[in-house]
Amino acid sequence: MTKPDLSVLNISTALAQLRRRDYSALELTETCLKRIQRLNPTINAFITLTPELAVQGAMQADLLIGRLPPNLSELDLLGIPVGIKDMFDVAGVPTTAGTKFFSEKPPSEDAQVVRSLKSSGAVILGKTNTHEIALGVTGVNPHYGPVRNPWDLARITGGSSSGSAAAVAAGMCLAAIGTDTGGSIRIPAALCGVVGFKPTYGRVSARGVVPLSWNLDHIGTITRTVRDAARMLSVMAGFDPHDPSSVNVPLDDPLLRLDDSARNWRIACAAGEYIEVSETDVMESLETAAQTFRSMGAQIEKVDMSWLSDLALANGRMTQADGAAYHQDRLREHPDWFGADVLQRLQNGAALTSCEYVMARKTQMDSSRRFEMFFEKYDLLLLPTTPISAPLIEETGAIEAARSLTRFTSPFNLTGLPAISVPCGFSTTGLPFGLQIVSKHWAEEKVLQAGYAYEEATEWHNHHPNV
Repeated sequence: MTKPDLSVLNISTALAQLRRRDYSALELTETCLKRIQRLNPTINAFITLTPELAVQGAMQADLLIGRLPPNLSELDLLGIPVGIKDMFDVAGVPTTAGTKFFSEKPPSEDAQVVRSLKSSGAVILGKTNTHEIALGVTGVNPHYGPVRNPWDLARITGGSSSGSAAAVAAGMCLAAIGTDTGGSIRIPAALCGVVGFKPTYGRVSARGVVPLSWNLDHIGTITRTVRDAARMLSVMAGFDPHDPSSVNVPLDDPLLRLDDSARNWRIACAAGEYIEVSETDVMESLETAAQTFRSMGAQIEKVDMSWLSDLALANGRMTQADGAAYHQDRLREHPDWFGADVLQRLQNGAALTSCEYVMARKTQMDSSRRFEMFFEKYDLLLLPTTPISAPLIEETGAIEAARSLTRFTSPFNLTGLPAISVPCGFSTTGLPFGLQIVSKHWAEEKVLQAGYAYEEATEWHNHHPNV
């Protein structure tokens, strides 16, 4: 009998092997739990493990697998072990949000997304570590410890979906979910060499998720391949009438046209001073990616995107102000319970004037319209996910890191556009970084097609850390 090789395994391969009965869902789950037991003391990707819940889910999956017709699609994740960022409610399991405040009383209901995952047959392994209250991009948590990058344990993973990215990169789980307010899925995905996907704002329900910003929070996925991201989206997307941010826009099956040709796509490749502050390796990788799309028949045009700087600034101000509003009672009663970097950013948000906030919202409105016009001319935008590869934990200040690492991701939280980060190269020191692909509202299908086309044309996604 085949043993699951978690160092390289992805969802699509695992589903095929499970259907062939190469191994059972229980065997796959137990293999993941053993790998977590071995690696988590050093990588620190999980805050809470749920082995009983996982084993129960795997046993149920095995019962169903034996009875399923081979073409059944309703249980798209049947038997697949996943991690849940500890911002999402899982019934009976504490939701810590990476802070001291929320750990005592477990929720009685699942977040809507967790409910969807369970309904699709996914196996819940546990809750992954996060930058405190998701307000940061280093993954260095003063309460639960830093998440360490599987490519180099001395370096950050990025954040705030730190544990989710590290767990997928290290083969602890086959996929994980996260939140993204300024880049919190795409940044750690890029720095850990995996795929991070943020759908359009409102595409996936945020009900049952601890908010950072009601205006900017997106729910998305971290996987090893773009096909797996498409499969996860097909399970998670859907209108939720009980979530005021949810929007009722139909989604075609993103797997059906995943392999469409890139010929004649109109692609803007970001240029300009704001983009070109990136490390040399990152800029060379962006140019190579553009050439890859050109070789597929796409039309590439370099476009000065320096105007993104205003969007990044507005997103940062709104994130801090919205976070301060949500945590105002905790900020007033127990400021000392917050880590130093998060406390400073919350206090900065609380000090923001109403005029400054209104101007940030005006930037949000203006830039959304500007991108509507932009995507009348172009199908896609290419730019780096981050300007740098993962810095050292000991040399990284959280607030400074936020300014640097979010400069290319946060504009697409402000505007709510769908964006994906796919592996696109390595630094001279052997650290991964990502290519970000963006399109118009509700064009997740196009973003996934582009990511898949690039993935199929390159080998970066086949590189895995030696852990």
